[in-house]
Amino acid sequence: MTFSHKLMLSAAVMAIFGATMVAGGAVQAQTAEFKTKQAGDFLIRGRVLGVVPDEDIDSGTLAGEGEVDNDVIPEVDFSYFITDNIALELIAGTSKHDVSWNDGKDLGSVRLLPPTLTAQYHFMADQRFSPYIGAGINYTFFYDSKPGQFNSVKYDDGFGYAFQAGFDYAISGPWSLNVDVKKIYLDTDVSVNNGAVKADADLDPWLFGVGVGYRF
Repeated sequence: MTFSHKLMLSAAVMAIFGATMVAGGAVQAQTAEFKTKQAGDFLIRGRVLGVVPDEDIDSGTLAGEGEVDNDVIPEVDFSYFITDNIALELIAGTSKHDVSWNDGKDLGSVRLLPPTLTAQYHFMADQRFSPYIGAGINYTFFYDSKPGQFNSVKYDDGFGYAFQAGFDYAISGPWSLNVDVKKIYLDTDVSVNNGAVKADADLDPWLFGVGVGYRF
């Protein structure tokens, strides 16, 4: 992980921790009516998402290692509550990342479409402040690859595991604020110049999200 990655990761963790403390402390002060989480509910959220790869990219034919930059994107997710406490969540969003080698080689850029399905457990479903944890599976599509200074760069699509933690904070009625963190374990094989150079890329991105939800 590069210094910029570590700096962004630390800032995001501090922001989420601060938001958690503020929301938790404000629970007792709020009196507005709100809708509790219930079986059969659908929840739609819009989030701003920070995508921070925690990459480890190496090659048997190139010295050094690869680097992938961060991105900030809009994201939409859909949840269905099977019980008051258990929900399934599907996220949809796409990010773009510049890719380089640490000796200055330009590998262009690539877009990722990573639909992720998680099963969640929501604590304190009848309270205004309701944290949750989740785990699930991800399948990432790589598309619109630009080869940079090379003739071609290809990334293999693939499955990965996902883990998450976050909280919803009810504002009023069906509306809520949301803070969410996901870690996706994602590995892809990279082929440069039609396989003349190959690399193994563990991208393992962190996804930091803040948004608003509506439940019906």
